[in-house]
Amino acid sequence: MLAGIASAALLGVDAFRVDIEIDLARQGMPSFSMVGLAEGAVREAKERVFAALRNTGHKLPPSRITVNLAPASLRKGGSGYDLPLALGMLVAAGVLPQQRLDGLFVAGELSLTGEIKPVTGILPLTLLARDSGARGVIVPRANAAEAAVVEGLEVWGMETLGEAVEFAAGRSEAQPEPCSASDLWRRGDSWHVDFAEVKGQEHAKRAIEIAAAGAHNMLMIGPPGSGKTMLAQRIPTVLPPLSFTEALEVTKIYSVAGQLGAETALVTQRPFRTPHHTISDPGLVGGGTHPRPGEVSMAHRGVLFLDELPEFRKSVLEVMRQPLEDGTVTISRAALSLSYPADFMLVAAMNPCPCGYLSDERHVCHCTAAQIQRYRSRLSGPLLDRIDLHVEVPAVQYDDLRHTGRGDSSAAMRERILQARERQDKRYQGTPCVTNADLSGRWLEEYCRLGSAEHVFLEKAVSALALSARAYTRILRIARTIADLAGHDAITCAGLAEAVNCRTLDRQRL
Repeated sequence: MLAGIASAALLGVDAFRVDIEIDLARQGMPSFSMVGLAEGAVREAKERVFAALRNTGHKLPPSRITVNLAPASLRKGGSGYDLPLALGMLVAAGVLPQQRLDGLFVAGELSLTGEIKPVTGILPLTLLARDSGARGVIVPRANAAEAAVVEGLEVWGMETLGEAVEFAAGRSEAQPEPCSASDLWRRGDSWHVDFAEVKGQEHAKRAIEIAAAGAHNMLMIGPPGSGKTMLAQRIPTVLPPLSFTEALEVTKIYSVAGQLGAETALVTQRPFRTPHHTISDPGLVGGGTHPRPGEVSMAHRGVLFLDELPEFRKSVLEVMRQPLEDGTVTISRAALSLSYPADFMLVAAMNPCPCGYLSDERHVCHCTAAQIQRYRSRLSGPLLDRIDLHVEVPAVQYDDLRHTGRGDSSAAMRERILQARERQDKRYQGTPCVTNADLSGRWLEEYCRLGSAEHVFLEKAVSALALSARAYTRILRIARTIADLAGHDAITCAGLAEAVNCRTLDRQRL
């Protein structure tokens, strides 16, 4: 007898349909064969499925069992095929009716006792099921809340194989998981840190406000203990909230990577990722023997903070150039090519020299000019070319530390940033640009036009500081954001001066 069960496999962060066909023939010697480019974990499902069936009281007759995973041209991995295989075998053996499983997508891993364990990638599978016109999905109970984020189809969460068999046989009517996506999304952000806690560093806070308003990448340069990490940790508190579409995008990535918490059905806060400088190339951008998202994809729609930037291996930093430019990571293999989204805001920090005290008046720097140059040369021109703001973060003075007043709070900064983003949304409708950081080519010329006085000012600045063409472009982008924060339609000389001041490395002629 022939049975068919619908499931799914992952390709990047999206799922494609896998039709599991099971033929159970009573003629010939008992055997089991699986075809359709199944990887190791899928082939091992045979042992888990037979043990789970036996231990839950379901014994299959001696048969020649053939399993086909279609389409056969794409590889299938993971352990999510255990549950559909078990149900399919029972259908093929005549124990369960096929019609009860028609129109359903099924996924789940089985233990030897028949317990259904959670698997990764349930959200992409559920989105595929909805887009395919399915009437529902059967998933592990631990994944049910994640699947229920997708509106428009029913989700049944099962804890054991016996429970799934009773449901498929029509002997029990399990209640679908209630959909709570809107409620989860409306909860909003809750942060335990605030910019009001930062003592001093008003110049750095202003630079962060500019970077967040225009989605600019930024680099903070300062001695140890000046508060670079503290400032970076508070950047997500001033970014615009995730839209529901963006929240789904981020949740898909975390689902595929297996990093959704047990109580997390939907990621509602912008990610903040802080990889250590010993990270490998695949760890940062994704890939590996079994490709999976890297840190740049886990930071999608959020912040990627690289502390001690020159300490990262040069090869690791260079592989970031494509995602910084395109907003995606493409991983090519002989058999396939995968793409992971990676639209993030890069925030990096570094010391001004190897010892860190070049710009600190309270400490003596013993680094030679050659050591300083060698340290800073670890950052290539093409990488720095993709960072708009270079900001000095000096050591905090004692008067600032003892000051009991509170500076601007994250809420106040966020309100100004939201207003600037609204101006950009209206301005760039119908264009490929979303924020000021996207401006280039004719869009830069159109939306960053200067008056005669501004042209004269910028010409003098470019000449006096020997600024490059890339610095000129970055200054215009930053000045456009400064104008948006001030509510101005035109870029002013004061905005240009502040923008030049946000390009520390250019002014130092490094």
